[in-house]
Amino acid sequence: SILSGGLTVAIIILPTIIRSTEEALKTVPDTYREASLGLGATKFQTLYKVILPSAIPGILSGVILSIGRVIGESAAILLTAGTVAKMPLTVFDSARTLTVHAYLLTKETGNIQTACGVGLVLIVIVFALNTIAKLVAKKLNKANY
Repeated sequence: SILSGGLTVAIIILPTIIRSTEEALKTVPDTYREASLGLGATKFQTLYKVILPSAIPGILSGVILSIGRVIGESAAILLTAGTVAKMPLTVFDSARTLTVHAYLLTKETGNIQTACGVGLVLIVIVFALNTIAKLVAKKLNKANY
């Protein structure tokens, strides 16, 4: 089902997102924390107003890398979400992702042209997601270091 495929992919990418978030939070200079606390901000205010805005670009980079990894994970999706080529009605129905679709087109019918078209659509989607994430990161980036 789509739900089991989504949970499988979430388990696969969770370590990448957690580790990149940890590294992004560590790269914020200690002087930012000290200055915020020295001006009388609470620890929560320091985290919310100083540390997170400075770490947003690194966090989004980890999310972008994870999205790219998920899009290429055809084996895990093949076994959990299924290979049915129809529109699912609920999250409990079986479905087919673009990577699985391209794989099955090539393997079953030998239709390389259509599989290349699916691959091109997949590349455009990844490019669009990366562009949107960069725009969001640029808009949210308040750090000047």
